[in-house]
Amino acid sequence: MRIGLLIVVFLTTVWFANPPGAAGEAQHEKCEQLQIDVLDNDPENDAPAERIHLRGRDARWQLLVTHYHLGQAHDVTTAARYHVESPQVVEVLPDGLLVPRGNGTTTVEVHWQGLRAAVQVEVTEMEVTLPVHFALQVEPIFTKHGCNGGGCHGKSAGQAGFKLSLLGFDALEDYRHLVVESRGRRLFPAAPEQSLLLLKATGEVPHGGGARFGRDSHEYRLLVRWIAAGMPFGADDAPVVTGIEVLPKTRQLDAESRQQLSVVAHYSDGSVEDITRMAQYESNNTDLAEVDARGVVQLRRLPGDVAVMARYQGHVAVARFTIPLGIDLADWDWPTHRSWIDELVFAKLRQLGLPPSRECDDGSFIRRVTLDLTGRLPTAEETEAFLQSRSPDKVEQLVDRLLQSVEHAEFFAQKWSAILRNRREDAGDQLGAFLFYEWLRDQIHANRPYDAMVRDLLTASGSLDINPPVVWWRQVDSTEERVEDAAQLFLGQRLQCAKCHHHPFEKWSQQDYFQFAAFFTTTTRLPGPTPDDPRYVTRVAGAISRHPKSGQALLPAGLEGGAMRLADDEDARVRLAAWMTSPQNRFFARSLVNRYWKHLFGVGFVEPEDDLRVTNPATNPALLEALADYFVDQGYDCRQLLRAICTSTVYRLDSVGNPHNLSDRTAYSRYYPKRLPAEVLLDAVDQVLGTHSEFAGLPIGSRAVSLPDTSFESYFLQVFGKPDSVTACECERSSDVNLAQTLHLMNSREIHLKLTDPHARPALMAAAGQPREQVEKLYLAAYSRHPNDEEWRAAWEYLKSKEFTATAYEDLVWAIINSKEFLFNH
Repeated sequence: MRIGLLIVVFLTTVWFANPPGAAGEAQHEKCEQLQIDVLDNDPENDAPAERIHLRGRDARWQLLVTHYHLGQAHDVTTAARYHVESPQVVEVLPDGLLVPRGNGTTTVEVHWQGLRAAVQVEVTEMEVTLPVHFALQVEPIFTKHGCNGGGCHGKSAGQAGFKLSLLGFDALEDYRHLVVESRGRRLFPAAPEQSLLLLKATGEVPHGGGARFGRDSHEYRLLVRWIAAGMPFGADDAPVVTGIEVLPKTRQLDAESRQQLSVVAHYSDGSVEDITRMAQYESNNTDLAEVDARGVVQLRRLPGDVAVMARYQGHVAVARFTIPLGIDLADWDWPTHRSWIDELVFAKLRQLGLPPSRECDDGSFIRRVTLDLTGRLPTAEETEAFLQSRSPDKVEQLVDRLLQSVEHAEFFAQKWSAILRNRREDAGDQLGAFLFYEWLRDQIHANRPYDAMVRDLLTASGSLDINPPVVWWRQVDSTEERVEDAAQLFLGQRLQCAKCHHHPFEKWSQQDYFQFAAFFTTTTRLPGPTPDDPRYVTRVAGAISRHPKSGQALLPAGLEGGAMRLADDEDARVRLAAWMTSPQNRFFARSLVNRYWKHLFGVGFVEPEDDLRVTNPATNPALLEALADYFVDQGYDCRQLLRAICTSTVYRLDSVGNPHNLSDRTAYSRYYPKRLPAEVLLDAVDQVLGTHSEFAGLPIGSRAVSLPDTSFESYFLQVFGKPDSVTACECERSSDVNLAQTLHLMNSREIHLKLTDPHARPALMAAAGQPREQVEKLYLAAYSRHPNDEEWRAAWEYLKSKEFTATAYEDLVWAIINSKEFLFNH
């Protein structure tokens, strides 16, 4: 049987102000309070509970003691003093863990700095030897201590002749491996302490994983009792875990503070068990917080939002913490609020006490937005016109012009082409690759709604010369790839793990995976006129898939959607596309919004941008939801979405930080500089120099950002992180800075030939004379600004010392294209 059943909790407190008139955090703003926070076992019961009930010798309960004062919560679980009225009934360890010692009822008092709180505890059945259930009590021990992890016995081949299911998702199989396999040599019921399982786990005999726990541990005592009882598997009708909860769910905490978590499991019979010491924990941002095996969260110095995941028996729960900087912003000179986007970002900054940077200058803005929307630098003429304009809506006019340009369509078509795996394995793939890219470019240039584009992709049939989206089906040529790519690209859900077992960080099960896969089971590849030009059709058959373990026939179902019964002559993909693009499917809009926000700011609300799981919450959930709603309301109009973001004040903030926000990487208090992508950088070098790069099979002057696929040979693109398009993940594109890049820009033959080209900018500058005008044009072309006095003097003195030769201008341009200001979008 399970242990640690919570019945109810009774709390008494000493108040140093008027008693609160309302429950919740509001009451803590009015008075000082010491409180023992406990999750009730009845979610519909708002009345005060009466006691904690510990049942049996294996029961435990993690107390959570919080000091509330002036709206702030501080964890004092380990700092408080505990007094037990009847020590023979229960013991409280220094870290607040309740351990039963004998039957009875007692009161546990908590004292901290003159404040007092109390809870009644009842202990029963200490004299009863409760049966141990393998799946509910033994399996979690293996998971907690990493025994069934992917790097140990949980990997596909096992470890040292002993195999467990990954993360314990198949308890019956693990039971057979442990108890029956190898003639039961791992367990010794006659002398449980001599069992190989325990001797290795305690490090008493050599063990590759080292000692996992000691003889005085709860885990050791429980395993000894299970082995001594004959290693029962447990009753088939035993209650199962239906969900877990964590306290605190959300909390604002000071930097460098600590917070104890309390986690309980809810069972199918309505009972509740404390699992704080058996759950696994993980922080989604270790720069902000780390968490140990006991559920103690240690915050760092950086401000921001961090989530800590608790995982147990295939269920997950998340605690979210806000770490404010604490700056008084009452007199801060805030930038202009232009839109609802600004309101939601600035509201978050106020919550964090994090002041934003000022707005950037016009030169920085035109360079930023032109690079982000079209993948090119603004021309000197465009920059000069924007700098001179006094129109109050010149930003809006600029953004609209860029969004309507062919360059925007080419740039974003390449972005989508890469993650839709548009690549050539051989020469026969070229026609399809080029046609697919052109289809994407034309769709974007015509501002086709995003939902319509996705429907065309998912339901594509026929041949690629008639219907270019068929190329995606050619590239993802298995049901598994189609399931995983469609979910990752269009829903922001990574289902790969759920193919073999319950997703360890998410709610998706194998059944969810194969119900989603059923949508793709009736699509058939037929031979075309050439092996590289297949045809795709939907055959007349029932759309079902088989559960790999149970063999059960599964009807198609969307994630979190009900099963769909389709006629044999109905194309299941049409139903999939209808479900996926429905406004009621929140995954669809959120995924695109997060992807495009990251494209513009370098950091998504959720990172990675295509991993929008419940255990990886957004840094600004209110803004993510508002943008998703806006996107749906605008008819999935990508231009309108990009326009709303690019005309906001948040997008116009300077990349130069103030003394308080330099460490911010999640709250968007400033624009985060990002290195130019490989193709954009190559085009920028060519644009400044007036040269061009050649690509096999394409006309001279073709831009790198308009390459139809990622299969073109270019060492420059390779060294600067061009993706290979073998997966649907944007993580293939590398934005890291490395030595090879520096050496290539500084010393490579490719750059030398561009600089010394007789038709390139340095030679033309030398021939034209008028050094001041030439330097002004160079700075406008490369930086979208005029040189300041110091820069002009340095350039003048160097050019004069070299007698204004072409070589001197080559050196000047070389220095410009190797500068951080040029290499980064800021």
